[in-house]
Amino acid sequence: MKIAIVGAAGRMGRMLIAAVLAADGADLAGGSEAAGHPDMGRDLGELIGADAVGVTLTSDPRALFEAADAVIDFTVPTATAAHAMLAAESGTALIIGTTGLDAAQQAAVDAAGEKTVIVQAANYSVGVNVLLGLVEKAAQILPDAYDIEVLEMHHHHKVDAPSGTALALGHAAAAGRGVVLDEVACKARDGIVGARPRGEIGFATLRGGDVVGDHTVMFAGPGERVEITHKASSREVFAGGAVRAAQWASSQQPGVYSMKDVLGF
Repeated sequence: MKIAIVGAAGRMGRMLIAAVLAADGADLAGGSEAAGHPDMGRDLGELIGADAVGVTLTSDPRALFEAADAVIDFTVPTATAAHAMLAAESGTALIIGTTGLDAAQQAAVDAAGEKTVIVQAANYSVGVNVLLGLVEKAAQILPDAYDIEVLEMHHHHKVDAPSGTALALGHAAAAGRGVVLDEVACKARDGIVGARPRGEIGFATLRGGDVVGDHTVMFAGPGERVEITHKASSREVFAGGAVRAAQWASSQQPGVYSMKDVLGF
């Protein structure tokens, strides 16, 4: 399967290159970056400190989509929305790890799903997807006397907050409670905010150092606290999951799928 990477010269992009090169049944079809990037024209193997693979970094994402069976996108929302349109035009599967899309950008992704296969997930780690299931189940079992708080920490380069994974965990907790997250979420507290409303789902965001991704969901009840935690120590777990999703996409009909679909949860 021919897999390409947009945003290939970034931290996650380089990890994705390595994951594609290491995967059985996958060939690296190409990689792109914005025009003017200092690594433009470099061999993608050499870009990650490996042997040359005969594929160079390009600034033409359209050509990338036309050459690949699937494209993996861990970029930024504006770019991802544009890539979704290219995926729809070319019929190429698009694997989206970008978070923070607004309503219009998400609509572009959903529209592309009518014409090609889209896999979209806030997190491609198998462990995080297990965590999502556990959080939803715990929220079903524990009454709303148990306050739910989602705590996340990432490296200081991360630009969106709360993280997409934290929001996914909030949605899982809300689903377990049978409520809509946007109606009960509290994403920041500052000053005299008053007592915590019953049923609120709170978020706390930490940034610093080189933390790959830590997420904890707390159920704080009378006399006890249940905490469910996942800590990622390497981006390899995200890259490997994204390549797995790309290979899975090859046998699917057009639509927008999640990592739960890929894993068969």
